Amino acid sequence: MNKSELVSAMAVHSELTKKDSKAALDSILNAMTKRLSEGDPVALAGFGTLSLSYHPAKVGRNPRTGEEIMIEGQNKVLFKAAKALKDALAK
Repeated sequence: MNKSELVSAMAVHSELTKKDSKAALDSILNAMTKRLSEGDPVALAGFGTLSLSYHPAKVGRNPRTGEEIMIEGQNKVLFKAAKALKDALAK
């Protein structure tokens, strides 16, 4: 499912228009992005938790030349599914 399909599904299952559904989804995504960028986890009950994990810099290799290169440290987003989501997917 991509963003436009999600907007369409939101419009079908609510009393919102597609335009209002897109605005609502954009607002939710912006709020989640802001909280994650501040280092706060985003917990959605029954769905899961998004959080940041810092991966430190490391030495890697250029596969073409074999030359060692330094890979910068970076934040990555982790998702941990809630038990309710896991249970729903197991059925």
